Amino acid sequence: MRRRTRAPRPGPAVYVGRAVGAVWMGLAHSVGWAFRAAGRQAASARDLDPEHRRDGAGLLLFGLALLSAAGIWFSAAGPVGARLADSVRLFLGAISVVVPVLLMIGAWRFMRQPADPEHRGRGLVGWGSMLVATAAMLHIGQQPADPAARDFAGGLVGAGVGSLLERAVTAWVAVPLLVLLLVFGLLVVTATPINKVPERLGLLAGTLVAPPSTEDAEQPATKPARKRPVKRIPPPLDPDDLDDDLDGADLQETLLLPRKSPSKVPASRRPVEPPEHSPAPTRAEQLALTGLAGDYALPPANMLSSGAAPKTRSKANDEVIAALTGVFDQFDVDAAVTGFTRGPTVTRYEVELGPGVKVERITQLSRNIAYAVKSPDVRILSPIPGKSAVGVEIPNTDPENVALGDVLRSRVATSDHHPMVVALGKDIEGGYVVANLAKMPHILIAGATGAGKSSCLNSLLVSILTRATPDEVRLLLIDPKRVEMTGYEGIPHLVTPIVTNAKKAADSLEWVVREMDMRYDDLAANGVRHIDDFNRKVRNGEIKAPPGSEREMRPYPYLLVIVDELADLMMVAPRDVEDSVVRITQLARAAGIHLVLATQRPSVDVVTGLIKANVPSRLAFATSSLADSRVILDQPGAEKLLGRGDGLFLPMGASKPIRIQGAWVTEREIADVVKFCKDQREPEFRPDVLAPAQDSKKKIDEDIGDDLDLLVQAVELVVTSQFGSTSMLQRKLRVGFAKAGRLMDLMETRGVVGPSEGSKARDVLVKPDELEEVLVGLRGGDE
Repeated sequence: MRRRTRAPRPGPAVYVGRAVGAVWMGLAHSVGWAFRAAGRQAASARDLDPEHRRDGAGLLLFGLALLSAAGIWFSAAGPVGARLADSVRLFLGAISVVVPVLLMIGAWRFMRQPADPEHRGRGLVGWGSMLVATAAMLHIGQQPADPAARDFAGGLVGAGVGSLLERAVTAWVAVPLLVLLLVFGLLVVTATPINKVPERLGLLAGTLVAPPSTEDAEQPATKPARKRPVKRIPPPLDPDDLDDDLDGADLQETLLLPRKSPSKVPASRRPVEPPEHSPAPTRAEQLALTGLAGDYALPPANMLSSGAAPKTRSKANDEVIAALTGVFDQFDVDAAVTGFTRGPTVTRYEVELGPGVKVERITQLSRNIAYAVKSPDVRILSPIPGKSAVGVEIPNTDPENVALGDVLRSRVATSDHHPMVVALGKDIEGGYVVANLAKMPHILIAGATGAGKSSCLNSLLVSILTRATPDEVRLLLIDPKRVEMTGYEGIPHLVTPIVTNAKKAADSLEWVVREMDMRYDDLAANGVRHIDDFNRKVRNGEIKAPPGSEREMRPYPYLLVIVDELADLMMVAPRDVEDSVVRITQLARAAGIHLVLATQRPSVDVVTGLIKANVPSRLAFATSSLADSRVILDQPGAEKLLGRGDGLFLPMGASKPIRIQGAWVTEREIADVVKFCKDQREPEFRPDVLAPAQDSKKKIDEDIGDDLDLLVQAVELVVTSQFGSTSMLQRKLRVGFAKAGRLMDLMETRGVVGPSEGSKARDVLVKPDELEEVLVGLRGGDE
């Protein structure tokens, strides 16, 4: 039997090690519990009201300001203050004397104003630039040889920047560069662009030399006593909420306006602050492609530049409020300006009336208001849609441009991925305005020369190019003026080269009608009601070509037809153009075909009743007369617009138009976007767009009959002499009046001469260099 051996008993070192391990684990658990408890407290502190957290940060800075002031200025803050003062002097040198003041300003802003990350970054860059520039210039000016002397120069910061810059470019160049850096920091801190410096200096000078207020002066004895002596005032202003254009003296002047007794103003008429504008987009975002894009990429969103930050209030707004209040006082009208909304070019002031005051009392004062605000372009809206207030729209003396890039990068544009969404501009309340052309479904754009019609068309086209691929949207551009759309020649979205000939434009509109009929045949054959449903089923494989057919079923792209000058087309072929436009606008919505008609001559012979009845959406820019405004909008208003993009947008189904400021895109941005698109793909033109319909050709031949030779001679006579007279044809061709009149009618149907104007000779629409082309067409294409 084997004897069992006893295990050796552990020595004292083992027990000591176990004890040390137990103590270590106990300490670890205790420390972990303490940190977890601290973390829970920190998490609960994060739930603290942001106002209290900001107050805490402000009080912390205030304490640091007191400590640094006692240590740097008086050397009376003990060892901690002495160490802090030595550290600040080591890095900043003589600038350390202003550090307590800067900390005090920072503490005041923390506790006084809401948190603004954008302003925080601007302050960091601005103050940092000024401190570095000042420290470097102190070092270059004093040249301290002893390191201890740096405490009275620019410190380590000044020595590092100043000595390096001095060795690199010498002191003669370094000092001007540092001065520029100092000026840059000052401009950043005060949020003043260089181009606004003369304006701000002018405002400051005007404030310093402004005459004292005379509102308390004695009134003339001949002024009749008022029945209800009330005074009115816009809302009390907070200096921190004002625009940068208002300084302290302007604020004091604003607060000295006549004040209405709060007890006599109902709660609904209490003055309010202007609403905030739509936030500017903070980052560029490219839309996701919804169709089959293949290797095609949309232009980057940052290719279009951003505009200036919008203003919500300026000195000009407060001057207008004072002028309106003065008019109401002078004519004894119980009304008050209770708020306003500032747009890019126009501000709408809300006027609420007292009990028993007629709205007509305000509308009858339109000329007096225009006289008081020094502007003839005053528009009164009674009432403002959705509000019990009268709107007085007055142009801004400091207007702003609306950049197309800002509109396309806004939330309202990026949240809708439809390829037919286009940017229009900004409304009078500061909100971005976009429109879906597929829902309009057709739009008429009109306005006088220079009113902004061409800029609007550029915005529409650039919006399409930046949001849609050629597989999603195709374009048919008709430009009889030959200069407006030449920059878009060769883009891959075109179905044919830009049409500049008015007669070929009529043929292209007839092709659109044929294309629409073909799409409707496919929709009917497959039992769908809209082109979107058809495309979805084609992509899913639910719709296929019939067996034995060589056709390949593909999704239909949207077709956008843009006519830049409708008046030129109506002059050349009024009947054909009107028939095509009416047929397209009546039926083409479900087929994905949409029409944009633009003209600068909105008269009844151009925008006919049939065209107006079938184009439900309107966009009117400034017109020269009230009659033109009624032609476009069926109501007045466009004759009082300012021009340069100021417009009234009346979408389908709306009862009142929306006043907008059209978006602006530069020629350079257009060229960059067009080049980006052309570098990716060549255009695929449709050869049948400009070809006349075969049925109409047979009809023409039947109408001519045996008079082809006479018609050819008549065309040659009229075109070469540029004189369209029936009596001239009688003499030259030796025919009777009836035959000559029939020849003239045949030439009118073919676009050779214009319509009859009584006893006057008809306008000849064909130039001599186009004669051969016309004769070939009359002979049926045979040379």
